[in-house]
Amino acid sequence: MLKRLFILCTAAGLAAGAGVAAGAAFPGNGGDRAPRETGVISTSSSPNAVLHDVPVAAFRLGNGFWKQRLERNQRRAIPALLRLLETHGVVDNFRRLSGRLQAPRRGPRFTDSDLFKWIEGAAFALQSVPDDSLRNAVETVISDVLAAQGEDGYLNTYHGPDDRFSNFRENHELYCLGHLIQAAIAWLRATGDNRLLAGARRYSDYVISLFGPGKRANFSGHPEIEMALVELYRTTGAIVYLDYAEYLLNGVELEKVEEKISANDLAYSFSGLPFRSRTRLEGHAVRAMYACCGAADLILERGAPQTRLALDRLWDEMVSSKVYVTGGVGSRYRGEAFGEPYELPNERAYTETCAAIGSMMWNWRLLQLTGEARYADALERTLYNGFLSGVSLSGELYFYRNPLASPEGALRQPWYDCTCCPPNIQRTLASLPGYFFGTSRKGVWIHLYDSGLLDWRLEDGTAVNLEMSTDYPWDGEVRVEVNPETETAFCLSLRIPGWTTAAVLELNGVALESVPEPGSYYELDRVWRAGDWLTLTFDMPVRLIYANPRLRNNAAAVAVSRGPLIYCQEGVDHPDCSIFDLALAPGRGQFTLSRDKALDHAVVLDTGAFTFRPPLSERPLYSPSEFAPPRDRVPARLIPYFAWANRGLSPMQVWIAKVTD
Repeated sequence: MLKRLFILCTAAGLAAGAGVAAGAAFPGNGGDRAPRETGVISTSSSPNAVLHDVPVAAFRLGNGFWKQRLERNQRRAIPALLRLLETHGVVDNFRRLSGRLQAPRRGPRFTDSDLFKWIEGAAFALQSVPDDSLRNAVETVISDVLAAQGEDGYLNTYHGPDDRFSNFRENHELYCLGHLIQAAIAWLRATGDNRLLAGARRYSDYVISLFGPGKRANFSGHPEIEMALVELYRTTGAIVYLDYAEYLLNGVELEKVEEKISANDLAYSFSGLPFRSRTRLEGHAVRAMYACCGAADLILERGAPQTRLALDRLWDEMVSSKVYVTGGVGSRYRGEAFGEPYELPNERAYTETCAAIGSMMWNWRLLQLTGEARYADALERTLYNGFLSGVSLSGELYFYRNPLASPEGALRQPWYDCTCCPPNIQRTLASLPGYFFGTSRKGVWIHLYDSGLLDWRLEDGTAVNLEMSTDYPWDGEVRVEVNPETETAFCLSLRIPGWTTAAVLELNGVALESVPEPGSYYELDRVWRAGDWLTLTFDMPVRLIYANPRLRNNAAAVAVSRGPLIYCQEGVDHPDCSIFDLALAPGRGQFTLSRDKALDHAVVLDTGAFTFRPPLSERPLYSPSEFAPPRDRVPARLIPYFAWANRGLSPMQVWIAKVTD
């Protein structure tokens, strides 16, 4: 308690204007932990957190599913995107303000956030793998950013003195500030350099001096700032940031807001209204997900029971009627928005990659809050499907939206004028090692599985190494070697995914009598000695998934899954017929597994299907009699959904028609 009071008092002095030398560490940082020992979000001192963060750098990936993807992200994608940000004038926008370059302002009003997300992604990458070239590139960009900051702390390249803070509904100023804060915190944790954080605090302090209780009323417009402010509080200990986040989440009195806004505006932006009053997910999907993240962060710090009830309502609604089988969210093309319950079209699915990332971040926070496996299950499903489909196998091409059917096919792009998704993907991939583990007073938790070495400690300070070896998600066997520095008792909590039909656990080669329950954490509480090992084997059959009959698009279809992966069909694998003429017979679903070198050695599924002869395209649009079911048997192949659109333009579908045996 005394340590906490010291942190808060010291941080209050900093917020009041006390100077901090460049490169010095701010107080906060999760109690007594150094900046580089902090995870994706810092929950080690959050009073309502069941689980606590493990640093990104503490888990070093081995040869497995994710290592090559993170290497491509750091070596290819992050440098390539910086070149594109330069080409399209995003960095020049800052040089223009500082006078370092005479150039017109380019890009949408929110492009500052794209550069800040890029910095954050690079900083997360550097936490895992030092890279002098990348670090130098980031330092150059940070120099250009800070040189553009006004004397009052304001920092935005689109708005000038005459229109700043004039339209919270559309101007994205607080959204950009939120991403600046997150970039600055990630950079501090990567390098110990606080110069960008000092700039982010100056801007934040300027905003708080103008808005909040007893001052001008405002709302975020595009939620993001809320979770960034909570993390700024966790990093610095300055309570003013948590207070302002709570103010934004508690909503405002509309008559006190200077701009004209409607109830529809507040529904679409998912801000302005008290979060505790929210009863449904609506409006812009990314904004809704980010608002839910901010609310979860507030609950982790302050409890906020009414906000917690609302958050639980929204999560229950999402998983029961508003999430795709891939974990993607946001079904309406118009407005990039949530639709009504069960409104989940396939071809017109918007399912923006940023919304999938927002869902992952929300589930991660709920996992820290509760320790419940259902949130890790939801995170994993989105990670391997709705998120990973947003980036090509090469790591340098991106999808903005991720439909579940595409009659003509689609091609990922290296750049979008609205560039929110590429740097968001990059920062998510770079931070991924921080999502695999957690700690609690009981011991260590394993949330996700891949080969690698965890070098961290128990919460009593005992050092412990965990080495995982697995070919997950292609294979269901995971070996974990446990090496504490001294013989010690603690609980190892292993997530048993909800998708498995059974799991078997062996300890030091001896099968345990207790049966791990799918959809839970299995607690192995014992005295551990160096060299102890366990093998966890998940049953991983190919499974057919049926949709709720109210989801009428898919009432006569099935989806195919194996492990955490959703599969799809692509036209390139079916040159002799249209994939939309194919149907599976569930009772005869024999699948053969093989590896496809062209798809990064992914496991693909081969089976038999039925097709129409003549094809449906040669049949009338309507008929006075029922169409006869397809009867001609043909070979069919399914590939992981994340791997589609990597072999040129090709039709794709996730939900496949079914016929009775």
